[in-house]
Amino acid sequence: MIHKVILADNQSVFRTGAARILAIEEDFRIIGQCDDQARLFKAMTTSSNATVLFAASLNVDLAALVSTAEEAGARTVVILENDTSPQSYSQAGVRGILHRDVSNTDLLRCMRLVGRGERYVQQRAAVKTAAFETDLVAERVRERLTPKELKVVALILQGYKNRDIAEELHNSEQVIKNYLRSIFDKTGVSDRLELALFAMHHKLLTTAPARTPMHDESAARVAV
Repeated sequence: MIHKVILADNQSVFRTGAARILAIEEDFRIIGQCDDQARLFKAMTTSSNATVLFAASLNVDLAALVSTAEEAGARTVVILENDTSPQSYSQAGVRGILHRDVSNTDLLRCMRLVGRGERYVQQRAAVKTAAFETDLVAERVRERLTPKELKVVALILQGYKNRDIAEELHNSEQVIKNYLRSIFDKTGVSDRLELALFAMHHKLLTTAPARTPMHDESAARVAV
């Protein structure tokens, strides 16, 4: 059975990550990627019998989404932020409930079950403990990153490329590469996608503390 998938998320990095996971599976075919409600509704009406993986952060009209999906023979799966309650989505008729911290295994399991007409709700054990540990990780990482490095992370989450970041921060691309190398070392990730997923999962930019400017340019001295 081939599962047709429409991905809808205003966070391009997470959307790209989900696409990578699904694309390597033989039974999934991604037929559309959307970053707003208008494109999502158009994709559903032009492609029947798809499974729609959409982010709650899109702030779609939930009743209209479920109704449109039913008319098109589509099934819906929502990606919630880690601290969001699934109750309203379940009551509205969304068939799959996932959170940003979903594992690859759970994502694939959910998409296959929902694609076959079943329901799936991600089980999240010890949520309070996990949230507390996540906060500690974010706090430790924020203490290590300079203000300029935090700005670079924020721009990466917005989909900026190195050249765009350099223009935004009035630096050269080489300096931005140096910043990224430093950020990768401090966070333990290996590329931009992992960095973005790490930042979203740990809410790295939610309450970043102020730092003294004397450290602001330190990453520029890191060798590539």
